[in-house]
Amino acid sequence: MMKPEPPACPERRSPAASLAASADASADASAAALGAERGSVGRRSFLRGALAGAGAAAATGTAASAATGATAAAATGAAATGSTTTTAAAQSAGAPAPVPFHGVHQAGVTTGQQRQAVFASFDVVAVGKDELTDLFKTLTERARLLTTGGALPPVGITAPPPDSGVLGPDMPADDLTITVGVGASLFDDRYGLKARKPARLTAMKEFPNDTLDPSLCHGDLSLQLCASDTDTVLHALRDLARHTRGGMQLRWRIDGFQSPPRPSGTPRNLMGFKDGIVNPAQSEYDKLVWVGRGNGEPPWTEGGTYQVLRQIRMLVEFWDRVSIGEQENMFGRRRDSGAPLDGNHETDSPDYAADPTGGAIPLTSHIRRANPRTPETAASQFLRRGYNYDKGIDSVGDLDLGLLFCAYQQDIARQFVAVQTRLADEPLVDYIRPVGGGYFFVLPGVRDGNDHYAKSLLE
Repeated sequence: MMKPEPPACPERRSPAASLAASADASADASAAALGAERGSVGRRSFLRGALAGAGAAAATGTAASAATGATAAAATGAAATGSTTTTAAAQSAGAPAPVPFHGVHQAGVTTGQQRQAVFASFDVVAVGKDELTDLFKTLTERARLLTTGGALPPVGITAPPPDSGVLGPDMPADDLTITVGVGASLFDDRYGLKARKPARLTAMKEFPNDTLDPSLCHGDLSLQLCASDTDTVLHALRDLARHTRGGMQLRWRIDGFQSPPRPSGTPRNLMGFKDGIVNPAQSEYDKLVWVGRGNGEPPWTEGGTYQVLRQIRMLVEFWDRVSIGEQENMFGRRRDSGAPLDGNHETDSPDYAADPTGGAIPLTSHIRRANPRTPETAASQFLRRGYNYDKGIDSVGDLDLGLLFCAYQQDIARQFVAVQTRLADEPLVDYIRPVGGGYFFVLPGVRDGNDHYAKSLLE
């Protein structure tokens, strides 16, 4: 029996209460100017101030680049277009190469998977469409600066620093990617966007075997921050939260990491099995990942994609008592090599036609149910980009760790929901507990220096 739909998102704090909390907590002069009352400067002025600050920081960074030998005009152009050019000081020898910010699609979807990640969901508290637009402009300018890098602007003796300093006096871009999505709840009555909602965007449903915690679900806006180093993603999260605190507030957040290949090939999840062996080929992205023209979608969605996030806790205290043979039958793969149970290498394709009764790979195994490899189920494949997580211990002393499942697709119902429905009551459900997540629409890319996140949505 299907479980009931999850309850609606917990009631947001009122904009005035959120604003007052922000003003009380912030030592930043701009935030203090907000005050607890909407009468003085207000959130919108704060966002505009943050946007101006982003431009000043970018301009200073490009001036520093010019000092290293490039002309000032060339350096300014690099910052304006999101070029991967950064200051020599900011991009130290051996650091990962920056990922271009501008493009038809956002980075962080098909980008090679970095080792560290932060996934965060926010409730938007901006008042009205104009404030919402300012919020997206601020996010764009900060993301452009963070992914480009550069020297930071000088400040007065008594002014707060322009940056947390976590990455040192100059801000390296590293290989940071910032991916922004919007949830179904953003398209309520607050901003007049109901008619422009992506056609297939809904709140995440509760499936059989889920135990969802409403405080860990849904959200108006999602951020995916990925880079090779932990301090890079945490620095980006702090920067974005600082400059948008008048427009959105954190709802839930989880930090993820990718294990190195051991000993080679695809990295492992915290159950010890290789995770993400099979993904669509790049030639399939236009029909499985990216939203294109038509398909019943609003025109502004072209170049975007649907993101599914699922926080899946692993009950490792119980899993670690299960025999290797039983574990492998549940997954349908060898734990040591990742090979399907009828193969020798992780990249081998299972031959289900030659095994109709499940003698080699059980009919109930995870890989067989998730991807039966039939013509009828080929269209339900999606692009996985998951991360392990470790949240310490729970209230009774059990380890709280698992998988932050992240998947990108063209149609959530046709792809993720279809696969998840096939997985209902699989043997693995005794050892995993989905507790949170959400569905989001990842916005089209920011194409150039005159573009910003959600511009085509808000026009």
